[in-house]
Amino acid sequence: MAGQRRLFVPVAALLFIPCWLSVVASAQLLPASRVLDLSASDGTKLKATYFGAATPGPGVLLLHQCNRQRKVWDGLAQQLAAAGINVLTLDYRGFGESGGDRFDKLPQEAVTKVIAEKWPGDIDEAFRYLVSQPGVKHDVIGVGGASCGVNNSIQTARRHPEVKSLVLLSGSTDLSGRQFLRSSKLPVLLSVADDDEFPPTVQVIEWIFSITPNPGKRLLHYTNGGHGADMFPVHPELPTNIVEWYTTTLIKTPGSAPTSTDAPAIPREIHTLDLIDQPGGAAKVAQMLEGARQHDPRATLFSEPVVNFVGYEHLQSGDTKGAVEILKLNAVAYPDSPNVYDSLSDAYLANGQKDSARENAKKALEHLASDTTDPKERREGIRASAEQKLKQLGDAPR
Repeated sequence: MAGQRRLFVPVAALLFIPCWLSVVASAQLLPASRVLDLSASDGTKLKATYFGAATPGPGVLLLHQCNRQRKVWDGLAQQLAAAGINVLTLDYRGFGESGGDRFDKLPQEAVTKVIAEKWPGDIDEAFRYLVSQPGVKHDVIGVGGASCGVNNSIQTARRHPEVKSLVLLSGSTDLSGRQFLRSSKLPVLLSVADDDEFPPTVQVIEWIFSITPNPGKRLLHYTNGGHGADMFPVHPELPTNIVEWYTTTLIKTPGSAPTSTDAPAIPREIHTLDLIDQPGGAAKVAQMLEGARQHDPRATLFSEPVVNFVGYEHLQSGDTKGAVEILKLNAVAYPDSPNVYDSLSDAYLANGQKDSARENAKKALEHLASDTTDPKERREGIRASAEQKLKQLGDAPR
């Protein structure tokens, strides 16, 4: 009829309509989520996302790695919520959409202070929010973390007995965390990839696995996949395994998992590392090293950077004598490394042995002249550290 327009719909558009409706329907089936602001004790705003399950169930707090932010967990959180588990993800202060000075812009001293003095309270605030939500079983909670989120997860479990299960990806924990794990019955799922951008991580994850006493513990060890949650796109079965883990340890049998029948073999080096961590262990390993070098003068038995890390952990915990013994062992095993002498100098200085601190700071500078292994930035850091100690000791180099 004149004056009327015919509605023309292309055939391609008609074909698209069922597909579009399917996408909309799928989206409507995704668990509901809401973004929210939490307030830290000092008023700093912390951004979080809550993924609510359709029915009452346990809760899981997910703590991100320090080179990402909370949104790396979105896909996993949706899968968990669909499985009946309520999830909260959190941006640490200084990360993502949370307030606070940007973490990657802070000097190292400030970073250490924020981690020690601010993060525990911030994470506890997120924990309180999670357990307070309607439908969350407040006494059945899981915590998961990647990289720096590993120690944050373990420390959260130390503070909160409501935690019944852990998932730990590509990270480490400190001396107090290891002591907690050795005495804890928590079921723990760990995962790491050999191509992790931080190579010591592989050994540390194996170490955490070895000291965890729960017979249901699991280690998912990949040849590739990267660091932390970066493994998810490479190994889509990993999030599925995590969902199954939490379903078992939080819903089916809270706080326990079936005994593992395929536990991986742990390298001898990991057991040596654990011995070093124990009181008097460094002396025992020194004897082992001496014996090994009678057959192979180049034998080392353990990783230099990991043992250096352990030595500093003992130092920071107040075990200065233990730190001296651990770092002395590292210097014996790696006599050409300038870093082992600089670290040993720190331990001696903390233990009040100024002459030994001075001697080892000078050794660090001497070995820098022939150091072809460490990159320039690392060599400069070692030099600055050694020279600062010599200046502090009234023996600044000319």
